[in-house]
Amino acid sequence: MEIWNAVQAFILGVVEGLTEFLPVSSTGHQIIVADLLGFVGERAQAFNIIIQLAAILAVVWEFRSKIIEIIVGLPTQRRAQKFTVNLLIAFAPAVVLGVAFADKIHKYLFNPITVAAALLIGGLIMLWAERREHAIRVDQVDDMTWRDALKVGCAQCLALIPGTSRSGATIIGGLLFGLSRKAATEFSFFLAMPTMVGAAVYSGYKYRELFQPSDLPVFAIGFVTSFIFAMIAVRGLLKFIASHSYAAFAWYRIVFGLLILATWQFDLIDWSSAKS
Repeated sequence: MEIWNAVQAFILGVVEGLTEFLPVSSTGHQIIVADLLGFVGERAQAFNIIIQLAAILAVVWEFRSKIIEIIVGLPTQRRAQKFTVNLLIAFAPAVVLGVAFADKIHKYLFNPITVAAALLIGGLIMLWAERREHAIRVDQVDDMTWRDALKVGCAQCLALIPGTSRSGATIIGGLLFGLSRKAATEFSFFLAMPTMVGAAVYSGYKYRELFQPSDLPVFAIGFVTSFIFAMIAVRGLLKFIASHSYAAFAWYRIVFGLLILATWQFDLIDWSSAKS
């Protein structure tokens, strides 16, 4: 294993872990950072599957008590059954659209310029959503109806566009649909579990020939790094939203998106993925 490959794996693991559950688009950041590092191609696709799986395992570990409680109570407890049904309902729209359009989305939209535009537009929507008057109907995640879950699931479909952010779409969608900030954030975390695991399994099977034993050390570095920094990000976000809005993330998206567009417009950076 070359030192540069290890450095690339570490950097991309940090980026994935920190951004996967923040409303700033982990896929968008991965595309941009990987392009800057020159870590692209089929090997990068396989690597991304590994580090995304590590990030979702981190949130599973963080919410392990709630997950165990739901699993144990599923046969007899109405609350656990309702929560599980809501997750399945919210999960369904992204599955249908993802399977139908994943290849076309990856072919035409996975480039830094699409990411920059989605970051900018998403940031503006987040600012608008935060500044409008909130009419909270659902204070706790267990109070959600199947209609609430379906609306959040439809909002998640926007995240198929790289740069939109899965967590951003579900959290801001939840706020617009009447969920409290805490309920929207927690449901976004739980919805990430079947969504990301399903995506990882689907992608892992589809690109199974890309996984080579020689890449194991590099993948291991990315996996461990992503897991650790995802844990940090999840815990930090839960503490942050207790007393803050998502406006800071919105401004970050706007500034980052404008920066990428400026470097592209003035040819300051050769965004090779944008020109392919």
